[in-house]
Amino acid sequence: MSDSNQTESRVRLDKWLWAARFYKTRSIAKDAIEGGKVHYNNQRCKPGKLVETGAQVTLRQGWQERIVIVDDISDRRRGAPEAQKLYHETDDSIKRREDLAWQRKTLQAAQLPPARRPSKKDRRDIQRFREQNGL
Repeated sequence: MSDSNQTESRVRLDKWLWAARFYKTRSIAKDAIEGGKVHYNNQRCKPGKLVETGAQVTLRQGWQERIVIVDDISDRRRGAPEAQKLYHETDDSIKRREDLAWQRKTLQAAQLPPARRPSKKDRRDIQRFREQNGL
């Protein structure tokens, strides 16, 4: 019984990220750690870093940056509801992600697409304008 507790408490960071369902494969998690997109207690680390409960993990995935606290350690990948029990996201992280998402949405709404495609006359005017201005 003590062997299983020791084994379960000693999990590599890349394996924990995979088990917590942040990344689809361990190799993708390893690449993210080596690329500096994952920080463990505000420091860059290696994929072999052993995870401890209470540690702070900062992840960057696309537009999102999450700060999570490790609640439990597992080396097995299970369903999403069970994986979410391995960590909790900080309130500041949630608020920052929501604010950035709102900013992206407002910027996207400000850039409306044209009402219609350019007509043949519009295309000729555009071509003439480019030729006159050396574009």
